[in-house]
Amino acid sequence: MNNKRTWIEKLSDFISGKGFYLVVLICVAAIALSGYYLVQGVRGGLDRTLDQPVSGSAAIPDTPSAAPTPRPSVKPSASPAVSAQVSASPSPSAAPSAMPTPSPAPSAAPASTPAPSLAPAPLVFTWPVKGTVEAGFAVEVLAYNVTMGDWRTHSGLDISAALGTQVLSAAAGTVKAVYEDDLLGTVVEIDHGDELVSQYANLAAVPTVSVGDQVGTGTVIGSVGATAAAESGQTAHLHFAMYRSGSPVDPAEYLPEQ
Repeated sequence: MNNKRTWIEKLSDFISGKGFYLVVLICVAAIALSGYYLVQGVRGGLDRTLDQPVSGSAAIPDTPSAAPTPRPSVKPSASPAVSAQVSASPSPSAAPSAMPTPSPAPSAAPASTPAPSLAPAPLVFTWPVKGTVEAGFAVEVLAYNVTMGDWRTHSGLDISAALGTQVLSAAAGTVKAVYEDDLLGTVVEIDHGDELVSQYANLAAVPTVSVGDQVGTGTVIGSVGATAAAESGQTAHLHFAMYRSGSPVDPAEYLPEQ
């Protein structure tokens, strides 16, 4: 019997024993080493590719590519020497400047009507008739009355004037009263405001104004008559008096110089 074994049998025994693990380890090492060199080769190829300049012309494909997103246009500078470099902040000329908002035109508002002055306009006085003063104002001293034959006060002026002479309003105002008095005859009273009242007595029987009429300075209110019983002994005249807050005042202080 031949006990001599062939090398194939010995190799088979080795592989089926501990040699199996050795073979596996060698295969794993070989695979790892191959992978390492493969990675290094790929990386080195990429680095060399990136370091090399790009050459060649770019081919334009027949199929149109998608339109690029439009960028804000940059207005070139007026000087040709300046390059069209885009600033980091948007150029004011890149976009249309905002139009200034026009200020609203002032509306043609109607001018405010000034408030009427509360103070009354100053009165302008005139003589109710032109003539001589026969009897003056006397309230602090007694004056002799020819008709009555006694001494008494006289609250106005007796101004001589022919019968029928027109009697004028001494100032602007409102006719306050028209009446017949037993002693003074036909009487017209005019309110001038501020508690000032003028009185015209010994008028003709029918005055030319009525209560409530507005009169101005120089408005005709009647004519000289002979209706005053207390002054019938005198020549034709107008009895003119003025009252402030119900008290008689001297008319001469208001009338202008004749």
